[in-house]
Amino acid sequence: MRADTGEPAGVPDDSDTPAAVDRTLAAFRVGDPVCVHDFADREGETDVIYPAAAVDATAVAHMRNDAGGLICVAVDDRVADAFGLPFLADAIDHPAADDDPAYDDRSSFSLPVNHRETFTGITDADRARTIAELASVAAAVDDDPSGYTPEEFAASFRAPGHVHVLRGAAAGLSDRVGHTELGLALAEAGDAAPAVVVCEMLDDETGEALAPEDAAAYAARRDIPYVEGSALLDALR
Repeated sequence: MRADTGEPAGVPDDSDTPAAVDRTLAAFRVGDPVCVHDFADREGETDVIYPAAAVDATAVAHMRNDAGGLICVAVDDRVADAFGLPFLADAIDHPAADDDPAYDDRSSFSLPVNHRETFTGITDADRARTIAELASVAAAVDDDPSGYTPEEFAASFRAPGHVHVLRGAAAGLSDRVGHTELGLALAEAGDAAPAVVVCEMLDDETGEALAPEDAAAYAARRDIPYVEGSALLDALR
């Protein structure tokens, strides 16, 4: 997305307060997107985050056009185990496999998948179908972890695909404080299925991560809650 072209509004004074957390949870509970800035000394990025069950083709287009980063579905560790999904770096038998990012001890990437009833998998409708189906099976596993197998997952999804699945840390925010875990903590607090969609906000003019003040200004224009990861960490860990 493009940076705000008016006078910088700055990051809202209350973006790191319980009030910001309350606004974020209220929006998330009804399926609306939220904007979450993680930490200046970590990625320093703002992600648009949706409950996965609320994502349709319009939401995919919103993230593609207004955020511009990678559209991923984060599922919690228990769901990933039921799906039989490894960390991608552990599954790649190639000298290039190296999961030591500068911003954390490891990444969360698992397999990129398409639902088997999609065509190429990349269109807004195809990605929305894959995301919706991932949310549905995550909800089923959440209700009954013993009732789903990797073989059942493979019957519905194929890899490689166009929707990247992320594995949440086993201990959640106590183990890792990325957007993956922040989003899943929002889902748990909002009684949603343990599956969320995250997409980084980028600046069209610089090609870098969108500055927090510009992300906050965008969120204000669109009436989307903007919250600091530190506030979510204090409230939800």
